[in-house]
Amino acid sequence: MATGSQQAPRGRAAAERGVIRKPAAGRIRVALVYPNLYHVGMSNLGFQTVYRLINDIDHVVCERAFLPEQDGGRIHRVLTVESQTPIEDFDIIAFSISYENDAPAVLSILETAGLPLPAAQRGATPPLVLAGGVFCFLNPEPLAPFIDAFLLGEAEVLVSGFFQIFDPSVEKQAILLTLARHVAGLYVPALYRPRYHEDGTLAEVEPLADVPASVRRLMVPDLSDLPTASTILTPDTTFDDTYLIEVSRGCPHGCRFCSAGYVYRPPRFRPFSLLDRQVDDGCALTDHIGLVGAAVSDLPGIRELCGKDRGREVRFSFSSLRADALDGPLVEALKKSRVKTATIAPDAGSERMRRVINKGITEDHVVVAAETLVAAGIPNLKVYFMIGLPTETEADVAAIVDLVKQIKHRFLRTSRGKGRIGEITVSISSFVPKPFTPFQWVSMDEVKSLKNKIRMVRTGLKKTANVRVHADLPRWAYLQGLIARGDRQVADILMLGHKNRGNWPQTFKASPVNPHFYVHRERDPDELFPWDFIDQGIDKSYLLKEYRRALAGRTSAPCPVDPSKCSICGVCEGKPDAR
Repeated sequence: MATGSQQAPRGRAAAERGVIRKPAAGRIRVALVYPNLYHVGMSNLGFQTVYRLINDIDHVVCERAFLPEQDGGRIHRVLTVESQTPIEDFDIIAFSISYENDAPAVLSILETAGLPLPAAQRGATPPLVLAGGVFCFLNPEPLAPFIDAFLLGEAEVLVSGFFQIFDPSVEKQAILLTLARHVAGLYVPALYRPRYHEDGTLAEVEPLADVPASVRRLMVPDLSDLPTASTILTPDTTFDDTYLIEVSRGCPHGCRFCSAGYVYRPPRFRPFSLLDRQVDDGCALTDHIGLVGAAVSDLPGIRELCGKDRGREVRFSFSSLRADALDGPLVEALKKSRVKTATIAPDAGSERMRRVINKGITEDHVVVAAETLVAAGIPNLKVYFMIGLPTETEADVAAIVDLVKQIKHRFLRTSRGKGRIGEITVSISSFVPKPFTPFQWVSMDEVKSLKNKIRMVRTGLKKTANVRVHADLPRWAYLQGLIARGDRQVADILMLGHKNRGNWPQTFKASPVNPHFYVHRERDPDELFPWDFIDQGIDKSYLLKEYRRALAGRTSAPCPVDPSKCSICGVCEGKPDAR
């Protein structure tokens, strides 16, 4: 008899609109797995896009699966949503991984499928275990021993080439070697051997066969003819029955902590004509349109897109709006959409700290943006900050409290005129250094220090009415930091954590591999990183230069409107069609 947890996929499928169903007979069968709960995975536009792209290939059928709800501490067998088939019965299990803290769930899912966790122990027969997503093309190494192959880059230029060659009837090792030699962007960890110095740092990565020494991350050079939007609408997501449209990839502003501003270079925007058609398509399904991108407010035509009369009421939401870009038309779009809470991300409290991270907005931008939003009738604000940033002092943390109080002062003054006083939510996250950013060299702040800084903010705002402080848990940031910059030896820590059922404090104490080595260590300028074998197109020397500018408190200009004429970071210099 199936438990409620096992029955959940069937019930959710009944509420979905847009599910793709294809006969499996004679087709390559793919179980696309998001290693988190259903509502998290179905809120991810990238996951939905990969599902559609694979199903667009005639000789392939793709079904979705997710991390099941835990039932009494047990994770049940993972079944696909479409046909309730166990994932181990497919030709391919393909993980779509966006975040470091989802990586441990990959091990749990493989175990429930009855598969040995190390790829080397799984033998020559299907299923082939793949992984892709931004986590993988930042640094796949902590998961390398568990995955047969990684697809590094954007799915639109990876999926078709892979399935032109993949043949489930060919012995696994043979097909992996063929794929590694002929599919750009495909990385087979078993074909590369890392060697380490006595101090534990990486000495080299040696190819073990006739495969490229570095693997090129592939990207779509032009998004003009590639619409990306929700394939499936469901009420069980973070964005309830919202039609999501990707308006851009990358961000021109170059915030030094943000990997999206570097690994998605150059920033690419879709044309107004395409987005206009997509909004109309979405309006035929729902009245709620979500515009997704790292720099939505930079999109040419964004104000016209949201202000156009479409013959019905349309509610727009935005994944990101910069405080310095909020103007009348954008605020009016939020107002018409009956938005109750708007978000501002100063990221740091002091002007000095915002120069270090190259945020490019001032205190006035933040305070005026808050006042403008409240004046438009949006009652609540959410304000994002980070703690633990490089060179941060107690004065910088105290500046978070001061800035929130300034926002509250303007907020209160403007709210009184509206006859209603809303709420300010201060959201604090711990900074985690990421690969392929200028801060990839830095030591992450210690958990105790992060807790103290959170306590400073809470105490400083404790008596400020209508202000709530929400902070992430530094211990989870520590795990994220470990996985983000780990090498293959971190896989041993993940394996031990899996055996300990996710008891990470116990795992870190018992591990023969020292996690602090990866989290709390300043890297030498010339250190070889575990992810350096990935060719992102960006010059490592440029990132180091940006790090040094950060330490000096110097800002850098955003990417130019026409990035093809720029050679500063190396991405656009001699860029091939599908770099």
